[in-house]
Amino acid sequence: MGKFKDFVNIFRHRYYEFAKVLMFILAIIVVYWQMPRVGKFRYEYQLYKPWQHESLYAPFDFPIYKDAEMLQAESEEVLKSVKPVFNYDLEATKEARQQLEEAFDAQWHAHNGLKAELNKNALLELFDQIQIQGIVAHDKALEAFSPSTMVSLVKNKAATSVSFGSLYTMTTAREAVEQWAQQGHQGVDTHLLSSLMLNALHPNVTYDAAMTKLEQDKALSKISLTYGMVQKDELIIAEGEIVDDTDFAVLNSLQKEYSMDSFTRSDSVQVQLSQFFLVALLFVMVALYLRALHRKDVYSELSKINLLLLLMVVMIIPSYWIMRLHPSFILMMPVVMLTMIMITFYSPGLTFTIQVITVLLIAMAVPNPFQYIFLQLVASMIVIFVLSRHKSRRHYFLTSLLLFVVYVVVYHAFIFLSSGTVDGSVVGILALNALFTMLSLPLIFLFEKMFRLTTSLTLMELNNTNTPLLRQLAQSAPGTFQHSIQVANLCDEVLYAIGGDNLLARTGALYHDIGKMKNPMYFTENQHGGYNSHNDISNVESAQIIISHVLDGIKMAQKARLPEQVIEFIRTHHGTRRTEYFYIMEKREHPDEEVDPADFTYHGPTPFSKETAVLMICDSVEAASRSLKEPDETSISKLVDSIIQKQTEDGQFQNVDLTMRDFTTIKKVLKKKLMSIYHVRIAYPDK
Repeated sequence: MGKFKDFVNIFRHRYYEFAKVLMFILAIIVVYWQMPRVGKFRYEYQLYKPWQHESLYAPFDFPIYKDAEMLQAESEEVLKSVKPVFNYDLEATKEARQQLEEAFDAQWHAHNGLKAELNKNALLELFDQIQIQGIVAHDKALEAFSPSTMVSLVKNKAATSVSFGSLYTMTTAREAVEQWAQQGHQGVDTHLLSSLMLNALHPNVTYDAAMTKLEQDKALSKISLTYGMVQKDELIIAEGEIVDDTDFAVLNSLQKEYSMDSFTRSDSVQVQLSQFFLVALLFVMVALYLRALHRKDVYSELSKINLLLLLMVVMIIPSYWIMRLHPSFILMMPVVMLTMIMITFYSPGLTFTIQVITVLLIAMAVPNPFQYIFLQLVASMIVIFVLSRHKSRRHYFLTSLLLFVVYVVVYHAFIFLSSGTVDGSVVGILALNALFTMLSLPLIFLFEKMFRLTTSLTLMELNNTNTPLLRQLAQSAPGTFQHSIQVANLCDEVLYAIGGDNLLARTGALYHDIGKMKNPMYFTENQHGGYNSHNDISNVESAQIIISHVLDGIKMAQKARLPEQVIEFIRTHHGTRRTEYFYIMEKREHPDEEVDPADFTYHGPTPFSKETAVLMICDSVEAASRSLKEPDETSISKLVDSIIQKQTEDGQFQNVDLTMRDFTTIKKVLKKKLMSIYHVRIAYPDK
């Protein structure tokens, strides 16, 4: 019982770590469960290149499979022997003949005797000559048939073989009637009979595409996929031997046998254990890599781990299914989309590492792993190179276009190495791959909302000063708006110098003082003239109004649905400092009373990141610099040094990873920027 309680206590205090381990275990199980249960052909080879492995003997009996070109040639030859099927409508022909007789009787009322009988017989004889031979109904498929093409004509469930040219069309049937009328027949009214005949003509033979396709399928099904056998322990190829066409066909057949589920129970168990070990090993490498190098920014956040594992699984599982159903379409799977999405949320180094491991997991199931890995990793490096520098939507679309070009060039480079030919059929597959990568933008938006992460795309949108919240700030508190822009510029320069997310800090700086919109006239930068609103209220009330702009800003930001990462800048930009001016004034006005510091202290918390700490420094320095009566190099230098020293002594940076070197750089950048803003010339020493 005591051990169980100890376990419960450990789990209660470290449940977050257990959750991370559980997510990795789930990812391992899902990937292993979906991986095709097949062996892996472990040899790489190329046509007309030396066999660079030890001599290979057949591990079991297997057939030699025909290649695609051979099967295509045989299929075309077989299809030529299949006769197109046409159906003869006997009932419609009989009905048309009867209607023709009735039409003749109705129009021959002025004639009688032998002449009537003679004309009627001539008419029916002409009808039988044409209609019994058959008139083909128009069909676009008939354009592929020549007059000499032999077809199968099905009449009354019996098929006869006739040439396609022996069948009439409506045009040739009319021409035959006109030719008959021009010949002249003694005792026959050719004008009347030809008129009746032309009205009676109608198609009675139709092309049966479905039956023709069925006959073609039957013929194709009889084609053998193999043309020989290799016996167990037979030498396939010796070490150093050139891989000729025959060897290439045998090796491809052996590789195909390995890709089929044709193993014994013991072999299958070995394959499964090997697959599980390799899958688990690669995911453990991911966990160790995150814990060792990305402990604070990724490994410490479960949501980022969940997104990373989800992206890997979403790329791997469909790839396995493609390998099961249609292996030739594996290049259609947009695996590089993982890189395009990850580079938006993670660092380039982590993105490339995860892409490598994902590609390795997929390559365990593809037929030519080296070619596949090379192709995908080259494409991934191109994506990282482009999108790590430019992350606008336009560049995502341009990257998709560039990917198509890279895929085509690299793939055909491999084809030239192996066979020296061009494979045009794969271009369409690669084009679909590049097209599918354009789905990365909507997926980024979806994942951003699902996992509550902030991307550079969102930050760039928020940096636009025409957003509703910043437009409102510019109108109601113009001085604060200008102050925020100056602070944003300072943060940008500082973080560029010391390293950090300057886009995030710039965005946070633009919104850090939006709470001042509630009471703009109580803040110095918005006051014009000699009147000060604080003159009419107590020091405690003044301090509370000043302090409340942080809480008001948080509420406004949450209402506007700003990302939590941006709201943190509002929450921490004053830390736990005091409103010194009103605190000192209160102590002077009430020297005999004990003043409660809590009434004059911001609620915090203190900054927790390099970016939020830089905002606190830049905010204080920019605001204080406005009070300098005669800004010069000395006064600006003292101002910057004193503010950073005071904030450090107050413990505002105890949770921030800033070194002494960083602080030195921060001071140097701020002094230089402030002297530039106030047009201060550098004082040169006397000679």
